[in-house]
Amino acid sequence: MIFFDTTKSGAAGHRSGLTRVNTRLREELAARATATAWADAATRATRDDWFFTTELFSEEERPGFSGFLAARPCRLAAVFHDAIPLKHPHITWPRSVARHPGYMKLLAQFDRVWAVSGASREELLGYWRWLGLERLPPVEVLPLGADFNRAPRVTARPAPAAPRLLCVGILEPRKNQSLLLAACEDLWAAGLTFELHLVGRVNPQFGRPIAARVRDLQRTRASVLHFHEAADDAALAALHATARATVFPTIAEGCGLPLLESLWQGVPCVCSDLPVLRENAGAGGCLPVAANDRAAWREALRRLLTDDAFAARLAAEATARPLPTWRQAADTVSATLA
Repeated sequence: MIFFDTTKSGAAGHRSGLTRVNTRLREELAARATATAWADAATRATRDDWFFTTELFSEEERPGFSGFLAARPCRLAAVFHDAIPLKHPHITWPRSVARHPGYMKLLAQFDRVWAVSGASREELLGYWRWLGLERLPPVEVLPLGADFNRAPRVTARPAPAAPRLLCVGILEPRKNQSLLLAACEDLWAAGLTFELHLVGRVNPQFGRPIAARVRDLQRTRASVLHFHEAADDAALAALHATARATVFPTIAEGCGLPLLESLWQGVPCVCSDLPVLRENAGAGGCLPVAANDRAAWREALRRLLTDDAFAARLAAEATARPLPTWRQAADTVSATLA
């Protein structure tokens, strides 16, 4: 039996990459796993069972959890997402920053760990080495699914009638919408006509200045700058359907699901040239751009918006290249934990 951890995610009230991983894996594993909170699994699981978690955790948030791991009433498996709270503490929730060192150390007590990318795998192994831990579980990469909306993959799409760019992600410094807005403002001021659609909630601690910048720009760019604070998967798919490209100027990711999900919809992605994004961008359909380079982003967007042949080539690559699915991810988990 696989006990699938839903201690926190079962009551999740907003969409995030972590929520996406938990929800889609749980759906694809529904016939092969039992969803439950960790405390219930601790009383029901036997030595032959698995406790499998994609959540973040700490002893402070889950009193008794360290004892559960030490007692090992069953086998333990987890998904590791990233070390962003350790690498960027100044723009990360203080609670996440406080939790993360202990969380990453507790992962060493599991029997098996999957990282969501090669880059995140190296971050976890590097942290364990820094701690001087010797007995460690195997850590493999689990390719995450691109099929976010459970719909068939888009393998052919007409060229969008209007030049529109789509940026998906919570408004916060890490997602770097400020750089994107600056590059787009340069292009609008130069006379280039196109729309920018931003999708994502506002980080209540770090995102308000970006939201204020959006509102300021909308006073003069209301016809071309649109902000969708709440968009479900159907609305997101509709926005993809009319986009010439998605834009992903992030400065740090564990995997970068918006890039994969864009490609699933047949939409090219202009993304930051980060090692973690290159893992999925390199097979085609993407235009990597130097992170935080305003001039480079401005010229990349100009090319994408004005060079129809170039945009068509990226779109053809996006629809033709192989992409991972959540069913494949679930099959990997299920086969390993059999």
